[in-house]
Order: sequence, then structure tokens, then C-alpha cells
Amino acid sequence: MTADSTTSPASAGDLVTVFADAGVLGVADVQVARRLVRLVGGVAPTLGLLVALTIRALRAGSVCVDLARLRDIPPDRDAPEGLEIADLPWPDADALLDDLRSSPLAVAGSGGLAPLRVARTGDGAVLVYLDKYSRQESRVREVLATRAADPPTVDEAVVDAVVARLFPDDGDDGPDLQASAARAAATHRTTVLAGGPGTGKTHTVARIVALLEEIEGPGLRVGLCAPTGRAAAALQAAVSGQSDLRLPPVRAVTINRLLGPLPGGRRFRHSAAHRLPYDVVIVDEASMVSLTMMFRLLDALRPTTRLVLVGDPDQLASVDAGAVLADLVHNVGDSDTGTSGAVVSLRRRRRFGGEIGALADAVRAGDADAVIGRLADPDADVGGVRLVDDTGAAFDDVLAATTRWLRAMSSAAQAGDAAGALAALDSHRVLCAHRRGPAGVAHWQTVVTRAADIDDHPARPWYAGRPVLLTETDRRAGLYNGDTGVVVLVEGEPMVAFPGLDPGAEPRLVRPRTLRGVVSAYATTIHRSQGSQYGAVTVVIPPGRSALLTRELLYTAITRSTDAVTLVGTAADLRAGVERKVLRASGLRTSLVDVAR
Repeated sequence: MTADSTTSPASAGDLVTVFADAGVLGVADVQVARRLVRLVGGVAPTLGLLVALTIRALRAGSVCVDLARLRDIPPDRDAPEGLEIADLPWPDADALLDDLRSSPLAVAGSGGLAPLRVARTGDGAVLVYLDKYSRQESRVREVLATRAADPPTVDEAVVDAVVARLFPDDGDDGPDLQASAARAAATHRTTVLAGGPGTGKTHTVARIVALLEEIEGPGLRVGLCAPTGRAAAALQAAVSGQSDLRLPPVRAVTINRLLGPLPGGRRFRHSAAHRLPYDVVIVDEASMVSLTMMFRLLDALRPTTRLVLVGDPDQLASVDAGAVLADLVHNVGDSDTGTSGAVVSLRRRRRFGGEIGALADAVRAGDADAVIGRLADPDADVGGVRLVDDTGAAFDDVLAATTRWLRAMSSAAQAGDAAGALAALDSHRVLCAHRRGPAGVAHWQTVVTRAADIDDHPARPWYAGRPVLLTETDRRAGLYNGDTGVVVLVEGEPMVAFPGLDPGAEPRLVRPRTLRGVVSAYATTIHRSQGSQYGAVTVVIPPGRSALLTRELLYTAITRSTDAVTLVGTAADLRAGVERKVLRASGLRTSLVDVAR
């Protein structure tokens, strides 16, 4: 880069403006990038754009950008009509690297400010990070490597004997991967238990706790946690419901509460200076844990604490930057037996039918031809799986099914049958990728309520049969953001019924006036559905150009169902989604051979 090729912040922003006008960048990307350019000074236009793209990548879930894959960063919004993203003046990766080597963005000057770090991976990719995320990723890598180098000392004969008792032979061919996971948790400091819905992850978690208490002795201190309050409550209920085991007292909380947030929300009681007191920490729904939260958790663990990360690496990841669980599974890989090191991938499904499983597998593999082939006839219902357009007789059947769902819920609610209303609620869900637009939640709430002749009006919200979703947490009441319930009539008075806290427990009845942040749940986002299971789902496929439409989104939606999946949309849009994989650039997926400023 020659001296006259550097430019002022104003002109550096011109290229950024081009990409912002095209929908690639959002307002936040532009504002943060321009602020950094002003602070550093002397930044070339292409590097100003690189900063903005790095910010955009973070907002889209990556922790860095791969210079060779800048065009794969999900855009902030749809491009204007007639404009092709590929035709924009994308900078050359090699030229960007040359410019970075001498830029104050990556080379600290007298002011000491160098907000970017550049790393090269073992397979030759060049990654660019904001300094904060580079440091966090390096720390995660360091802690995991240190833990791997110091396995716990156990009597493996005792471990094998206890595992054999906890996982009796069920007569199936092939290795018992649940038993393998328990054995790995006993013999490693860090274990990843991966698997899709219905593969027995929670069943295995409970037996891991039982195994560790038996080999370590009574008084085992167990920390159960999950990214959200709703996921933590589900974990608590699932583990406590294992009545055949005598487990130590355990209580699941959010990761945030486990670490103990201090006033201000940016620091925690537990950190490298004040470690967590647990002998084992188990994290459920770990696919939703961001890099920053994993960094904080690992930093707060004692070196001798066992860590078990549980989740589905193929479903939607954290809304924040990073997909650590998927990175670890990808980096280690699967051996022929489904295990490699301390990563165990469960494969045998026990929850949904063969056609749903086959469809989910094809989506996960990105095999659009197989997906479309299974759904070739838009009027066919193949093993509970079908694709319909939003017009014609097939769509009328979809609306008829949602109407039956809502009427069953309403009938039970009007009769004061809280358990029946909740069972009806979970028998079907309408899932959308977007909140707004023709394929969004707001529109589909209207579609299904009109079809069922329901007046969902804000002025009269507490009518019997209304499904509701909480958008705020009330820990004292044991209610969490994302919980769903139904308004029921109890002796003529409207109450909101929520599932009991423990398996088989009676529904909880809450007075409407005590609730905050309540919206109707005739349709919900796919993101909100993570960790839940329904009898049937109607999945609204957004337009193929939607950046939210990915194979991870479709896989997550399809695997919410146990019995039937109806996809509403076109084969072309479905194909676009299956072929689009979420880009989550990260150095944890491979080895880094060089990190420099």
C-alpha cells in the first residue's frame, strides 16, 4: 500500500456506504467501523470496509472473518431490487492482507491502539478478529488444552463396572454410545455429548451424575446450567424425573446465575480469581453458548472440575458471536464408533418417526435433492412429512389442521381443564423464521386466528383458549422468558396455565395481572422453539433470499416435531435454505499456526 493510497475517514467511508446501501452492512456496522477508523487514522478504504464487515460478521454470529470468504458473510438485509451482492466491489483477499501488515489497524503505533488481530490457520486460511474476540478464543483454546493434558485419576475397572450397571445391555448391535459418553465424562476433564433431539442426552446426563458420585464418593458438588432460564428449568425437570436413580440434590440455573453476576452486569463473582466450587459442571443446550460466555465459564472452572457440554451442534447456535460446541465437534470429528477423544455423538433416535428423521438428516447434510425428492408431490403426505404452497386445497388442509388445534385448546380451556389445554397447546405449533413480513409471526398469527374465527384483540387479552408466550422472566414465580401457557377459565375466572415444574406435576395457575411481557403464541419464531418438542409443526419457509433461511434453521424447525411436519412454501425456497449453511467463522475449528498484530 503506497502512502497516497491511505485516505481520510470521510473517503474511507465511501466504500462502506456502497455496501451499506446494498444491504450488506447495517447501521451499527457502519457506525462502529467509522468510529474505529477515526480513532486509528490513515486507513485505506478497503480496510475501512474490512472493519465494517468484521463488525457485521460478529453480529451474524462469527467471531472473526475469513479473508477468502468475505462474500459469504450474511447480509444485514435484502439487497435492493435488481442489485446483485456478487457484483459489488469486493476487495481482494491477498491485497487486504498486504495492507493489514502495515496498517495501524493491526500494527500498534505510538498510541498503542491496534483493534484487529490477524491469524493464519493450519489449512492456510487468514482470519481477522477484533482484539477482544481473539483474546477470548485464545483463552478458550488454552484452557481446553490444559484440561486435556491433565485427565483425572480414576480406577477404570471400577468405572467400567458402574457404567455396565447404569447402562445394561439392551440387545442392540453396535457400541452403546450413551455408556461411552458416561465413561468419557469419568476419565476426561472435558467431555462433549452431542446428539439431536430424542437421542437420549438427558438420560445420559443423569447417569453421568450417578456414575461420578459413585466413583468419587458422596458429597459430589454438581453444577447444572443452561444458557436460558427455560432451558435450565427443562434440564432440572428432566434430571429430577429420573426416578430410578438416587442422585445428589441438584438445581439447574442459567450460566449467568451460576457465575454470579455483579451489579452492572459486566463482571461476575466467579472468575479466574474466585473459582466455582463444583466438582462437575454440566451445560445443557450448549449449542446456544456464545464464545464470550464460554470464555467466562472456562475461566471460572477449577482445573480439577469435570466439564460436560451437552447439545446438538447442528441446530441454531447462539444469537451472539461464536458456536463453541459445533467448533469442538467439528475440530475433533467422529471416529467409526461415534467417539473421538472426549467427544461422543449420539445417533440413535427415540423420539420421532423415520420420515422426519430422514428428512432432518438430508437437511443437515445439505442434500437438497434428497430433501426435494422426499417431498416431490406437493399434495402428498409421506410418513407425516409434506411440502405445500400457500394456495389451493393443500393449504386449506393446513388451515383446517391449525383450526382443529386451536379449537381443542379453547374447548379444554373453557371447561377449566388446564392439563388438557396445555396438552393441546403442545400438540401443534406454527413456526416462522421472521417476526414480520408475509412469512413472519405477526402475519401468521392473523392467518390462523382468522381461519379459526378467533378475535385476538389487545383490548380483551384474557379469553379462554388464548396461547401465550412470556417475554420476561419472573424467577420468584419460576417463569422464564420463552415459557408458553394457555388462558383457562377456573370457576369463571381467567387464569394462565403453565406446565408444572416437575414431570407429572399439576399445571401451575397464575393470575394474569401478575404477568409481565405477554404476547399471543398462535405462531412463534423457530429460535424461540429451541429445546421444545411438539406433536406436529407447521413451518413457514421464508423467501429464498432471506439471510435467516439456512439449513440449521430448517433442521431446528423439523426436529421440533415427533409426529408430523408440514413445510409451507415453494420447493425453490426450500432448496435455497438447505443449500445455505450458516457461516460461523472461528479459529477453534482448526489449528492456528500464527497469530500476529
